[in-house]
Amino acid sequence: MLDGAARLTELFEETNRLGMTALATTDHGYLFGAFDFWSKATAAGVKPIIGIEAYVTPGTARDDKTRVKWRTDESQKRDDVSGGGLYTHMTLLSYNNTGMKNLFKASSLASLDSVFGKYPRLDRDLLDTYHEGIIATTGCPSGEVQTKLRLGQYNEAKAAAAEFQDLFGKENYFCEFMDHGLDIERRVTQDLLRLAKELNIPRVATNDLHYTHEHDAKAHEALLAINSGSTLDEPTYDQGGSRFAFSGSGYYLKSPAEMRHLFREMPDACDNTLLIAERAEVSFDTSANYMPRFPCPEGEDETSWLIKEVDKGMHYRYPNGVPEASRKQADFELDVIIKMGFPGYFLVVADFINWSKDNGIRVGPGRGSGAGSMVAYAMRITDLDPLVHGLIFERFLNPERVSMPDFDVDFDDRRRSEVIRYVTEKYGDERVSMIVTYGSIKTKQALKDSSRVLGYPFSMGESLTKALPPAVMAKDIPLNDIEDPKSKRYSEAGDFRQLVATDPEAARVFETAKGIEGLKRQWGVHAAGVIMSSDPIIDVIPIMRRIQDGQVITQFDYPTCEGLGLIKMDFLGLRNLTIISDALENIKANQGVDLDLERLELDDAGAYELMARGDTLGVFQLDGGPMRSLLKLMRPDNFEDISAVLAL
Repeated sequence: MLDGAARLTELFEETNRLGMTALATTDHGYLFGAFDFWSKATAAGVKPIIGIEAYVTPGTARDDKTRVKWRTDESQKRDDVSGGGLYTHMTLLSYNNTGMKNLFKASSLASLDSVFGKYPRLDRDLLDTYHEGIIATTGCPSGEVQTKLRLGQYNEAKAAAAEFQDLFGKENYFCEFMDHGLDIERRVTQDLLRLAKELNIPRVATNDLHYTHEHDAKAHEALLAINSGSTLDEPTYDQGGSRFAFSGSGYYLKSPAEMRHLFREMPDACDNTLLIAERAEVSFDTSANYMPRFPCPEGEDETSWLIKEVDKGMHYRYPNGVPEASRKQADFELDVIIKMGFPGYFLVVADFINWSKDNGIRVGPGRGSGAGSMVAYAMRITDLDPLVHGLIFERFLNPERVSMPDFDVDFDDRRRSEVIRYVTEKYGDERVSMIVTYGSIKTKQALKDSSRVLGYPFSMGESLTKALPPAVMAKDIPLNDIEDPKSKRYSEAGDFRQLVATDPEAARVFETAKGIEGLKRQWGVHAAGVIMSSDPIIDVIPIMRRIQDGQVITQFDYPTCEGLGLIKMDFLGLRNLTIISDALENIKANQGVDLDLERLELDDAGAYELMARGDTLGVFQLDGGPMRSLLKLMRPDNFEDISAVLAL
């Protein structure tokens, strides 16, 4: 993130235009983009090769934070181990599904066990355990072999290459050559050629790709400046300064002809690139189902136990006898749930909700389409009778439109973590994980970031963002739509186009912003979602540990997790429930009244009068200014009126 500036759709279109059939992805240290790359490449008819640019410890264990020096004198400092002595680089490519899963596990364990610096580091132990199905290379100039060659340690470099060759196998270890016109690459070329010959290591030609077209180099440089907090007028490392930037503009998708010309003196290196592409065959299983399993009593399975729990719950909800219509609805829903394979889901959700209620943790009555389920009502997942309120089960689950069930469950936000800890301990910490989210550079952010890295005052970014047409449904107009007469919102952006046409500096910011808009900026954690799986999550997708608090998080976002058969449970922390909990405790302490919200009648005239006055600050979903104005106009006097207001 804030390094790769290639947009995948555009990248694969160019790959096809150039007549190439395969492309590899090698994210730094993680595998964030592996599934997205695979799915979009496959859809475009390009063979995806899933890899990683691994960060490898310099001979130390991954939990050893020793900074290693290989140099023999201080004049070699810039050629020494990267990251101030923390890591070297290695290119790892999976050539089958076993290899891809091994990349997932190695990357995950490196993060779970110890992260020192920005990226997780693999060590010899992880490489030895998870090397099957993987092709490795000597890597980029920061690789162990090249680093030792630059330091004049040929024998040590040869020994390291021989060790890796033995580990991965002669057919799976390659001597990697790059040519971006850099001195750091060319200084070791002759020694690499000698080493490859002496150890009989096949050579392979690669090109470091960070953007699609050569003209994207400026946008990529701006992206790196955003990452480092620099401006583009600051001198780079090559210029004697401290700003990180790539030398030259050769980090684009080069054609086969360009690569053949670059490596015309070693055609076998290009041939081996094709050989690796031919060998690589990886795929994701998008038909899998990792529904969490509920631990049933002996002699029961999830289906039989669900039926018994629903029957018990119906008698709890209707102590004076279960109405025939309610019984029929529950039976109908059970039939659908069982046929769709979701008994375990309902049992698990009911388990942690009822545990919460039994332990004094305030839980919301249910919202969203799940409130239309009689089974959910019987199991105390929700607290509204769907038949009484005319709620429709088919909005939640429909056999004709197969989708995963999804209950939105609200908890007192002070005690939400207790519920997550409960499911983690009960179902296994290896089967429970938080979910990563990715933040993209949106329209206004692109303009402000571009203005800053170009060295303009804050007012430049402000004037450009204020000239944008108003957002529609909280979404700003994409920058490319401003110039596209075919865009539906083109006519709204006249003021912005006028500003750019009359101000060369504003035009420069606009051009830079177009190059970075939509690119990934950072990752975060889903506010509510938690993955719960029947299998250890590390066996399905890569995971990681957040350094700040030790939280385990998926490396794939929720749409990807769902597409691979993993189930998301929503654990929403709601401040309103905290307020309600405190209010009930104060009422009991001051008035001696123990209120049971489940038994409250919905016909209290005073409550409706309060809403008719718009006096609803702090009331969930009714406390916004426009909503309070609407309440004053509608003057609700029954529960259905409130439902109607919320539906607007």
